[in-house]
Amino acid sequence: MSNQQFLLETIKIINGIPQHLEFHNQRLNYTRQHFNSQSNTIDLKQFIVAPSTNGIYKCRVIYSNTIEDIQYSSYTDRQFKTFQTVIANDINYQFKYLNRDALNQLQAGARGADDILIIKNGFITDTSIANLAFYDDKKWITPTTPLLEGTTRARLLKQKKIIAAPIRLENIKKYSKMALMNALLGFYIIKQPIINKTG
Repeated sequence: MSNQQFLLETIKIINGIPQHLEFHNQRLNYTRQHFNSQSNTIDLKQFIVAPSTNGIYKCRVIYSNTIEDIQYSSYTDRQFKTFQTVIANDINYQFKYLNRDALNQLQAGARGADDILIIKNGFITDTSIANLAFYDDKKWITPTTPLLEGTTRARLLKQKKIIAAPIRLENIKKYSKMALMNALLGFYIIKQPIINKTG
């Protein structure tokens, strides 16, 4: 991998059991194949050792062509209600890199909000940490323009609990609810989110 650009998988462990490893394995091995043309596959189940059989933990798997490091920490839920839109037409975060400098620079523009809502070429993408879905009073819709195709988003699309469609910033007011999706938050529903638009 050029410049040893390490990648990351973040996995939730509940009472000693890593959650949804099938989807983490799929993304990890797809990424390894993309960068390193690796034909062998890695099964994270063989590497993750839960720190306890009780409680909720965050597991960070740092990898390149091989597993470089695994870190564990206790996990506490965060609360989200307010979001600041930021325009980032040139950002590229197709893979889950360990280096988050580009996202951190955008996050600096949060202006006191709980997180940012990243807009690229007029379309809604993600927050700094999660994929998104919006509820139109009939179904949950996730943007077709995520910066990163997350494992929770992939799982819910496969289960047909959400559908994908383009969502422009100017159309966001027609949705009654918003949800954040990632491995740690799961499907985090926010009723009447407060979205502060740039400009």
